Amino acid sequence: MPKNTICLWFDKDAEAAACFYAATFPDSAVVAVHRAPADYPAGKQGDVLTVEFTVAGIPCLGLNGGPAFRHSEAFSFQIATDDQEETDRYWNAIVGNGGQESACGWCKDRWGISWQITPRVLTEAIAAGGEEARRAFEAMMTMRKIDVAAIEAARRG
Repeated sequence: MPKNTICLWFDKDAEAAACFYAATFPDSAVVAVHRAPADYPAGKQGDVLTVEFTVAGIPCLGLNGGPAFRHSEAFSFQIATDDQEETDRYWNAIVGNGGQESACGWCKDRWGISWQITPRVLTEAIAAGGEEARRAFEAMMTMRKIDVAAIEAARRG
């Protein structure tokens, strides 16, 4: 296990979430599934307790800790995309599998994990500063899924 790992709390679905992420994002995989050696407050001996996985190269641990804690937008994965096709693919995978849209390129998967599906053209425009950044930012503020062509047009003015 890596020295630093993101631990995500799930009710009972850590393995299903890890499998979904592994199937959706490149450089992602389910590494190991560990079962509870004894009964615990949220489950029984033999239930899936933790799942080691990676999401876009980031090591994670899914913990089936029960319903005590819920995810919030205070934590999100940000996935940089190169074009509209890649943006659409990730957005549609998350939202189309029981997730929900939010604003400005944010969405949630069916487990409540927040994702920012962010085309590089947007982050590059913001980094450019000045009027270009303002125009791109104002365009983004009207969107749910980011429209690459609209951001490019806003950058040009």
